[in-house]
Amino acid sequence: MPNPNMTNREVCDLIFVDYATKKPFLNLDFANVTTTELTGESVFAYGGKGHPKRVQFAGERGGTLTIETQIQTVKLWQLITGGEIAKSARFVTRVETVTDDAGTGITLKDTPVSGSVVVYTADDDCGTELACSVADTAITLTTALTGGSKVIVYYMKEVTSGVQRINVKSTSFPKNFIVYGDTIMKTEDDEVLPYKMTAYKVAPQGNMSLSFSNNGDPGSITITCDLMADDDDNMLDLVLIEE
Repeated sequence: MPNPNMTNREVCDLIFVDYATKKPFLNLDFANVTTTELTGESVFAYGGKGHPKRVQFAGERGGTLTIETQIQTVKLWQLITGGEIAKSARFVTRVETVTDDAGTGITLKDTPVSGSVVVYTADDDCGTELACSVADTAITLTTALTGGSKVIVYYMKEVTSGVQRINVKSTSFPKNFIVYGDTIMKTEDDEVLPYKMTAYKVAPQGNMSLSFSNNGDPGSITITCDLMADDDDNMLDLVLIEE
């Protein structure tokens, strides 16, 4: 390569491989920024007049791999949290509807979880609960309202189809991974060269902030992974391929 001076203006695509099983876990090809930082600590032996530094010792080698992304997936949440993916979910649903002509009957679209139904009049939301009985999707008020009265119904809904739920417990911790990165470098001679990175053992930090806003840029999350040494003391490979 005549001129090795090079620069970068492209993100790394990353493949996360489970450290224990060596099986691919996530193809993260949607990041906006990927940053690799190496760290270390230097301590010194001092001696003589003026207390000058005489001998340097280096240790505590480490670093971080930081990823910023506006695109999110359930698998990405699992990578950060260490939670397990479940195929069912329960959540509270709020429905505004009306009684039948008799003023006692209300029909829901879903079958609520047993014991979860609470009914209010529309002008007393979350106020005084209306006594009722429930059978499947049918609710019967104990005391009749005027026929066609507006009511608000809260109930627990269970979904078992098309669901991906991350269950994060106080005992959940992220797995360790091997990470393979792929981007390009450009030289002063206008060559575009492949650049590869291997992080031999990384541990995602269990910090995640999910923000939801109705203005500004799309929400983003930042994933920070700690770089560690594998069984052979390997931490990081940086590879430039001269084609």
